Amino acid sequence: MRIPSIDVAVGSDTGRRYSANFDVSYLRERPLLAVLADGMGGGPGSAAAGRTAVELFVDHLGRAPEPGPDTLRDAVAEAHERVGRIGQELRDLAGCTLTAIVAAPQGYWLVQIGDSRVYRLRAGLLELLTTDHTMAWLGAVHGWYSFDSAQAAAARYQLTRYIGHGGAPEPDVFQVTMRPGDRYLMCTDGVSDQIGYDELRVFLGRNATARSIVGEILAACDAAGGIDNATAIVLGVD
Repeated sequence: MRIPSIDVAVGSDTGRRYSANFDVSYLRERPLLAVLADGMGGGPGSAAAGRTAVELFVDHLGRAPEPGPDTLRDAVAEAHERVGRIGQELRDLAGCTLTAIVAAPQGYWLVQIGDSRVYRLRAGLLELLTTDHTMAWLGAVHGWYSFDSAQAAAARYQLTRYIGHGGAPEPDVFQVTMRPGDRYLMCTDGVSDQIGYDELRVFLGRNATARSIVGEILAACDAAGGIDNATAIVLGVD
């Protein structure tokens, strides 16, 4: 596989709601490994879950001869088990989302569990590649209520899959391609809940470095009210 040249950057902002940042990220440029977790709530279980899930995921891939679907699912399963034990020890909620893009000999794997997101801008079209594992997503897709209703707002916090879930649900795992000119955005819901589709498309479409775009996105989150921790990883394919 020809490895494309990728301009990549990560940034995070605590926002104004919490005194601490419960988002956790890891970024390695070559071979590409970008991981993002968003802790659930603002307690010690949230902080421990995100940190533990990212560390275990990265460590598991480091021990694997080659990343593939089984390896990625095993890494998530290991994170489920460890974060579940943290919740039992704390006797409190311990959970987080986990989203990753992983380079492999056969291409790039995308891993998704929870409601952080991956967008791709290609030839002017911005697409959401991931599914939110929430009752709000199910409700909007199946017409239970309108997307901007009070019911949908409440259902945004009802995750159907997350790291630390007692049922140890599997993540979505699928391949993505990277073509010259592509821009990818990985972000927590602190970004996607505050910046709309059109604004994200404008940011990602700018002739600017990944670091500059990350800074603009985080500044826009703050200007929108800073209602949550906000973390963004931008990848530009040269």
